[in-house]
Amino acid sequence: MAESCRSLGTPVTGGNVSFYNENPKGAIDPTPMVGMLGLLEDVDRYCSPDFKREGDLIILLGECKDDLGGSEYLKLIFDLKMGDSPRINLEREKAVQRTCLEAIKAGLINSAHDCSEGGLAVALAECCILNSPQKIGAIIDLLPSYFPSSLRADSLLFGETQSRIVISCPPENFNQVVNLAHKNKAPLVKLGKVGGNRLIIRRNKDTLIDVQIDELEDRWKKGLSRHI
Repeated sequence: MAESCRSLGTPVTGGNVSFYNENPKGAIDPTPMVGMLGLLEDVDRYCSPDFKREGDLIILLGECKDDLGGSEYLKLIFDLKMGDSPRINLEREKAVQRTCLEAIKAGLINSAHDCSEGGLAVALAECCILNSPQKIGAIIDLLPSYFPSSLRADSLLFGETQSRIVISCPPENFNQVVNLAHKNKAPLVKLGKVGGNRLIIRRNKDTLIDVQIDELEDRWKKGLSRHI
């Protein structure tokens, strides 16, 4: 953590780590909590995670690897806590972050959302529903030239590879975003387009996900109440 903060120039204002907490069933996982501080130099240049405009292109900064170890997917679907957590390459992280920040400052993109818990599919779903009530869908085509068939579908959708940001931009800005990514040596691939009232994710000729946005929002907002 200290190495990451030094590399990214990120100040830590405080935090707490609990290693030995328990509940009535036994020990729970160690829980690090970190307080961090960021500075937004121009309040008119903030960028929220939600898709905003029909026809915008959806882009992934970063790349997907076979990183299901320690994932929410394994725990939720299979009740497994196993495998190595994805490792972070700090130079790649800086390249992706720099590209995203420069695109925001230049007014090139309309949204930006990190891929974290749940992976790419969950990040895309959140981009679709976080602008409620003006939520908007997306059609995603995962090209084999960038997402090889050797990468399992569940790893592709739910793996938690580090250093990935989903962004959206008007089509006329796409080449400028590509140029920024190339300048910073950040991987980039076009995923699809914003539009409609469904989240559709396709790979080759297979439809991996096809869900109504209202259903996604309902499950996202009522997940805790369903669980308890």
